Amino acid sequence: MAMTLDPDALRALEIGRAAGGEPFENGSVAAARAAYGASFPTQQGEHEPVAATSQRHIDGPNGPVTIRVHRGIGAPRTGARAVLYLHGGGWVIGNLCSHDEICRWLANLANAVIVCPDYRLAPEHTFPAGLEDCTAALRFMAENAGELGIDPARITVAGDSAGGNLAAVLALLARDRLAPPLAAQILIYPNTDARQTADSYRRFGDGFGLTAATMAWFRDHYVRTPDDITDWRVTPLLASSMAGAAPAFVVIAGHDILADEGTAYAERLRVEGVPLVLRHWPGQIHGFVSMGRHILAARQAVSEAAAWLQLQTRAQAD
Repeated sequence: MAMTLDPDALRALEIGRAAGGEPFENGSVAAARAAYGASFPTQQGEHEPVAATSQRHIDGPNGPVTIRVHRGIGAPRTGARAVLYLHGGGWVIGNLCSHDEICRWLANLANAVIVCPDYRLAPEHTFPAGLEDCTAALRFMAENAGELGIDPARITVAGDSAGGNLAAVLALLARDRLAPPLAAQILIYPNTDARQTADSYRRFGDGFGLTAATMAWFRDHYVRTPDDITDWRVTPLLASSMAGAAPAFVVIAGHDILADEGTAYAERLRVEGVPLVLRHWPGQIHGFVSMGRHILAARQAVSEAAAWLQLQTRAQAD
């Protein structure tokens, strides 16, 4: 199976193994966050410049939320398309810096304004605190579109891994008018099934970056009780309906424990009438879009998502 890995992905795995370090689940949350933070410079490339970057605090139901705003080169000063980007990290690790490269790429490639919230993390803030922060950030974008120079009718939600989980849930909340409306959703190897029983957990449970043991550690920090696991806001694959959700662009990494649940979620979207582009990267590993220093396909994946987003939001604006 490993022979089918993209050479860049194999090299990234080898670099990770050479760096050593304990699996996250063998240590404390603080140690996991420190190790993850130290990995940014080794995985991400040079952060390309954007037209403007700012940071501010907004009000949220659990207290202030910090957001970072990137205006892409080529984004208009008013009426720009916008993306609420929700970072990955298993709801436990990750921050505004861990996915800054992706946000900058997306800002420039889509000529867009990207808003990334530093949403609350578990275990200090369990479900649904992080989701509530993300919803507050979307509401802020919609209510302050003029100040941000964005078009409130062209807001997209995007995220990877646990951020993809939050993005998928937010898209369904928006469909149900429990959050501001969305023009599109971009889900990058999303976590959609917290039951963690898909066959890809067996096929890629160890040796491909994100392990089954680490994913269980993340989930068990995030949920309040085992009953939360089957709450559709934790496991969106269990939502009663996908119909009416915003058009979706879904990225799947072939050698990823989340591959099967991401594919199953995309299939439900398709069957239930949601316009869908499913892009499968068979030789890639979980997290590859965050590994631009080593994996050429990282920027390619973001470029494809940005091109789709431009077409999707242009069509909705016409």
